[in-house]
Amino acid sequence: MERSGTQQREPEPALRQGSLPLYEWALRHGTLRDPGEAARELGLSEGELSIALDDLARHGLLQRLGDDAWTPVDPTVAEVTARAPLEREIRERQRELSRLHTRLRPLAALFAEHSRSGRRTDRLRQVDSPAEVRRELSAMTRLCMEEMVSIQPGGGRSPNTLHGIVAESVGMLERGVRVRTLYQHTARASLTTQTYVRAVSAAGAQIRTTAEVFDRVIIFDRETAFVPQPRIEGRPPGASIVTDPTVVGFLYRMFETLWRSGRPFDLDEGNGGRLTEQGETAQDRLAADDLKLAILRLMAAGLKDDVIARRLGMAPRTLRRHLREITGELDAESRFQAGYRAWRLGLPLEDGTGDGEPEGRAVDGPA
Repeated sequence: MERSGTQQREPEPALRQGSLPLYEWALRHGTLRDPGEAARELGLSEGELSIALDDLARHGLLQRLGDDAWTPVDPTVAEVTARAPLEREIRERQRELSRLHTRLRPLAALFAEHSRSGRRTDRLRQVDSPAEVRRELSAMTRLCMEEMVSIQPGGGRSPNTLHGIVAESVGMLERGVRVRTLYQHTARASLTTQTYVRAVSAAGAQIRTTAEVFDRVIIFDRETAFVPQPRIEGRPPGASIVTDPTVVGFLYRMFETLWRSGRPFDLDEGNGGRLTEQGETAQDRLAADDLKLAILRLMAAGLKDDVIARRLGMAPRTLRRHLREITGELDAESRFQAGYRAWRLGLPLEDGTGDGEPEGRAVDGPA
């Protein structure tokens, strides 16, 4: 099978289990002068004997002395003999990679410059296909030179999504690109998200969480923003790719405002960054308090439970658990009484409230 102008080598078959007794028999006797005798002692048929001989010879463990005579070979010697052509091939492939790099790498700057120029002239482009959105995002991760920021609403994200973008995120970080991502506090309880955060944080990414965000957005180099289209029943939404400097600048400033209010998503050995009742870090406690305050604010705004749950990226059952904790902490017997007591305590219940909720959340890129 041809690939990139080279022939792909088929993997070497593993040594058969049935060949080992014949090799051991040859070691005990020093040579294998009468394979038929060995086959009778080992209970091998003529076909099994032929297969074992071929297998051991292919791996270099038996060397022919004559028509029917074989001598066992030290496995270390067999390995050295087998490695020589492979190492030659590896060196040739490395030279080929170097030649490919020399030919194509100088064109990357030219491509990036023309791509940026093209994006400036096409300031708003609608991409309806989610698959095409993913291709555009992948291309942007390769073109990104300085910084990528993103807001990812909801709780934990899909394992398939996160697994697919770890390599892209780490690749940007290794090139020196700054990566910052803002999740909601509810994402702290997701094992999948914790695994992703651990991987990209080790490479230098910065991750924070906040109680409430407006919608998903991804911004590359303060020049290009991906914004999800409104969700239409029956099909996943696409995205709008925005390069208008005024709009992208506004979205970036919105991100910075939310970023300053966020809490670092630190993963410690004690609890893995989750919101827990025991053994939690100071940042976890602050994140939990932020979440409860956001619930009180949205309750004060008159939003229903299902709307509050969606706004905060949690399941309705999780919201009900938080409501029980809030009423318990305030020693209240109802939601109304909890709101009243929170107001008497001077909690800021009017800041950040409002009607409505995010509509489209299909833009999933490196985070």
